[in-house]
Amino acid sequence: MYSLPDLSYQKILQTPEELLKHCCDFKIHPKFSVGIWCLNSGGGRFHEPYTAPKTIKERLDLAAELAELGITGIEAHYPAEINIDNLHLYKDLEKKSGIKLIGVPFSHFYEKDFEFGALSNPDKKIRQKAITIASEALRIVKETGASCAISWPGIDGYTYPLGTNYFWMWDFFEGAMAEELDTVPGVRIAIEPKPYEPAPNNIYRTTAEGILAAQRIESRLGSSENLKLLASGQVLVGLNPEIGHVRMGYEDAACAYSMCLREGRLAHTHWNSQPAGNYDQDLNVGVVEWQQAEALLYALKIAGYKEYFGLDINPERMPPKQAIRLSIKAITRMNERIEKLPHNRLMACYLDPSAHRGEIEEILIDAM
Repeated sequence: MYSLPDLSYQKILQTPEELLKHCCDFKIHPKFSVGIWCLNSGGGRFHEPYTAPKTIKERLDLAAELAELGITGIEAHYPAEINIDNLHLYKDLEKKSGIKLIGVPFSHFYEKDFEFGALSNPDKKIRQKAITIASEALRIVKETGASCAISWPGIDGYTYPLGTNYFWMWDFFEGAMAEELDTVPGVRIAIEPKPYEPAPNNIYRTTAEGILAAQRIESRLGSSENLKLLASGQVLVGLNPEIGHVRMGYEDAACAYSMCLREGRLAHTHWNSQPAGNYDQDLNVGVVEWQQAEALLYALKIAGYKEYFGLDINPERMPPKQAIRLSIKAITRMNERIEKLPHNRLMACYLDPSAHRGEIEEILIDAM
């Protein structure tokens, strides 16, 4: 049974006294999920896969073993990885291991029909195909009680700035998403921005652009159920930022995710690591720029984040179970470190920087 998770707690602006008490009282207890795509390396543009392909059933059998590592959720694209014909396999996984379906991204980027975009495609027939995929995915979210659907518009965007009609591009996409949300009302979609790949320029390159899109889409909703939820303060279009995508665009992870929190729109999070500005690598959490992940964790602690930590990694050269174990270990260690930080001193450094010169540097050194 689907129940729309309430994200309104995220946008509470606390006083220094409230925040200090919160930091002392609230501890993040990560709920971990993993994308089923992480359990089967697909190779890359320049090399074939290094491991044999696995069927969906084989991947779900492997997923069952991840419960011992702390995985409690799984994510799968509709219809490429989850659909009506194999939904029973996901229900069996939950019965067997306790790992439940928590996120359903749309398969909007692989098929050749989407060569010129999915929800933003200028061809109304192709756009309608993308709307149908999304609407059916929303029905699965509603049936299974997953947290949200996920829209990564990787193939939506443009190649050349010259000749691109941005107004039309945004209007097609946002109108299509509003249509699917009104077709299956009461369900949340989380947008996952990315600067580029596979489209040379993605439609929503940054976190701020994703937030603006979420606001515009909600303004176009018309179903009575959706309007009632919006009037009650709920959000129906959230965000699912990914560390790798954020760093590809040279955004600071803690700041980017905090923008979503301030809006009460951080519906889900994807975790990996990524060299700033490089191509999308989906490395294990913490192996590159671990300071970004640790600062992000502290920002999530400040906001009292309670949603899932989704692992979105591509372990090309190690067994997926090993990569997942190491990523969970990295997040757990970082979480233990931020709990030991002197919260009162950090707040004092921010509120009165001239009286605490060099202190935050010392806190960073001591925390190493």
